[in-house]
Amino acid sequence: MKRSMSSPLNDSARHDKENHEDLLKLSLSTGSRAVSSSPLGQTYHHHPITTMPSTPAPQFSESFFLVTPPPSTLHHQDITANNNSSMASAAVGSSSSRSRNRKSPVQKLRPGKTETIPAPFPWATTRRATVHSLEYLTSHNMNKISGEVQCKRCEQKYEIEYDLHAKFMEVASFISENKYTMHDRAPAIWMNPNLPNCKFCGQSNCVKPILGKKKSINWLFLLLGQMLGCCKLSELKYFCKHTRNHRTGAKDRVLYLTYLSLCKQLDPNGLYD
Repeated sequence: MKRSMSSPLNDSARHDKENHEDLLKLSLSTGSRAVSSSPLGQTYHHHPITTMPSTPAPQFSESFFLVTPPPSTLHHQDITANNNSSMASAAVGSSSSRSRNRKSPVQKLRPGKTETIPAPFPWATTRRATVHSLEYLTSHNMNKISGEVQCKRCEQKYEIEYDLHAKFMEVASFISENKYTMHDRAPAIWMNPNLPNCKFCGQSNCVKPILGKKKSINWLFLLLGQMLGCCKLSELKYFCKHTRNHRTGAKDRVLYLTYLSLCKQLDPNGLYD
C-alpha cells in the first residue's frame, strides 16, 4: 500500500486559503479594513458594508402642481378685465346721466302736504300740476278750455275761452318744427309771449292770466294760450317738482320742460321727450 505524499505547493495553497478566510471573517465582524493577498500576489481591500438611511419622499402641496400661465396671458387677462370694468362704468355713467337729464327723484313734501288735491278744474286731475289726456277730455265733451284774465291797463277781469284741439295743434306744430333748434331752451316767443288784446279798452298785448295759488294754476289754459312764460320761476319749479322734472337752471330751461311735459300729459304717445 502506497503512502500518499502531499506536495509542498499544495500545502502552501491550503494555508493561504485558510488565512484568507480568517481575515475575511475578522473584517466582517469588526468593520475594520483588512488587507489580504491572493495566491497570485494581488492585494484586496475589504470595506465594511454600510446601509444608507432611508430618506422620506418629499411632500408637495397641491398648489405646487398648478400650472402658472405665461406672463403674456396674465397681461391679456388684466387688460380684458379692465376694459370690461371701464365699459360697465361708462354704461352706468351714461345711464345715470340720461336719467338726470330730464327726471329728478321724488321730492318729499312738507308736513301737512299731500301729492293729491281736489281737482281745481274739470280738465285737471287730483294730482298736482297734472291734466287729463286729450282722449279723456274728448270722451267727456270738454272741447273748450277757459281761464280768467285781467287787463294791465283798465284792470278789467273776464274769461277767455280756447278751442282745445285747434290750440293744441298750434303748440304741437311749433314744437315739431323747432324742437331741434331750441336746444332744450324756451324760445323768445315763449319767454315773452304775445298777450291777448283787451276787449274792454281795446289795448293790444295787455291782457295777462290770473294765476292765484300754485296748486290752483290753470296749466292747460296757459299752455293753449302759450302764456306759460307769464309764470314766475318759482311757479315753474313747482310744476317741475310735482312732475318729476329737473327744476334747476335758468328760466328758459325750466319753461321748456314745462311746455314739453304738459304736451306729454295731453298726448302720451307724442314725441315730447
